[in-house]
Amino acid sequence: MTKVMAMTYDFKVTAESRHIPERSNPDIPIFFFAYWISITNLSEIPAQLLNRFWQITDADGRMNEVKGKGVIGEQPYLKPEQNFKYNSFCPLQTEFGFMNGHYEMIDKEKKHFKIDIPQFCLSIPNSAN
Repeated sequence: MTKVMAMTYDFKVTAESRHIPERSNPDIPIFFFAYWISITNLSEIPAQLLNRFWQITDADGRMNEVKGKGVIGEQPYLKPEQNFKYNSFCPLQTEFGFMNGHYEMIDKEKKHFKIDIPQFCLSIPNSAN
């Protein structure tokens, strides 16, 4: 697993992924990938994660956009120096692809802003990515 990082408005977002062979079936084809996200507030202002936006692209160029409230059913409130971690999964029809996106945040003054989720690769080991 390779960890990637993005920094926006002093919020650090790291991401890493791993292929889940026991949930995948090349005959269908469906390939499952788990990913782990860490969000750290390095600013001096608390903020809450309101929404997520993902762009998921497979090896054939098919793009899927996912928008929704919060992450894993939560809208975490991050105080300065606080960290929030979660993991989820993504199915693809190809052996590799990419994910990237952003989180929509709101600070204590009700100012909305976006923080970037770095692009990361979804890849089975030894695939031709």
